[in-house]
Amino acid sequence: MKRIGLLTSGGDAPGMNAAIRVIVRKGSEIGAEILGIQRGFRGLIDGDVVPLDNRAAGGIIERGGTILRTARAASFLTLDGQKSAVATIAEQGMDGLIVIGGDGSLKGARAMHEHGVATIGIPASIDNDIPGTTMAIGVDTALNTAVDALNKIRDTAYSHERVFVVEVMGRRSGYIALMSGLAGGAEIVLIPEVKVSFDEIYALIDSGRQIGKRHSIIAVAEGFCAEGSAGRVISEFLRKKTDLEIRLTILGHLQRGGSPTAFDRILASRFGAMAIESLVEGISGKMTALTQGRIATIPLAEIEHVATNVDLALYRLVYSVAS
Repeated sequence: MKRIGLLTSGGDAPGMNAAIRVIVRKGSEIGAEILGIQRGFRGLIDGDVVPLDNRAAGGIIERGGTILRTARAASFLTLDGQKSAVATIAEQGMDGLIVIGGDGSLKGARAMHEHGVATIGIPASIDNDIPGTTMAIGVDTALNTAVDALNKIRDTAYSHERVFVVEVMGRRSGYIALMSGLAGGAEIVLIPEVKVSFDEIYALIDSGRQIGKRHSIIAVAEGFCAEGSAGRVISEFLRKKTDLEIRLTILGHLQRGGSPTAFDRILASRFGAMAIESLVEGISGKMTALTQGRIATIPLAEIEHVATNVDLALYRLVYSVAS
């Protein structure tokens, strides 16, 4: 295992650079050259490859985003695109490939493995929606960003006696909405995993008003509603239903950026070390995972399952302490 390709793909996540750093440094330690593939699978198809040495990996552990940049590549979903990627790997003399990214990126890693390329995946997704691992790179940083926003919004909500609808990321998973809502003291949390009608949302706000509550925060995952922005849809409904002042805040890509937390830096470092060590040992078709507090490798086939990182007991706790 003398030349290893490394790419980041899909949405960026704080901590990706920490994983890159460890892979480059561990590669140097074992005598393997690390080739950075720029802009994900698109760069792999186009042959956009640069060597990464210890100097290139210096001073990046605290940086958000990814120094390798990232892009989505529709062409990689085709057989021709995958064959082009395999051709680049052969031309560059790569003995193995490490893919850092979310579920789509890990499916791409699995495709490379099925094409005969020794491949290891590293989960990085702020939504924490990757099956088989209790945490992915970037989750903790995004969660802390959301909690910080809720803390600041509550000051204004209290001062002006308003209802704030705060939309956070999470198309299929309500992890950020649930955990930030619990930590930030939200009165209502709305997630894709639990169906709640708009009338029930209004009833919760109205019952709070009946006991003298003049402000509240609704933390909602973007995927709560099938039609458009969940935050916008709920806000418009409440404006028509109640005379309370309703304000909407969509955190959006603010949650992706920023310096990674210590947890994310450590998790990314552990994942990166496990990934390159696994490749050197001849392991392929697997991804790193945090399971029962330990770092392990699990089959990439696990990504076909449904993620179960949303704890409904914590969802019920939100409402039991909201009054």
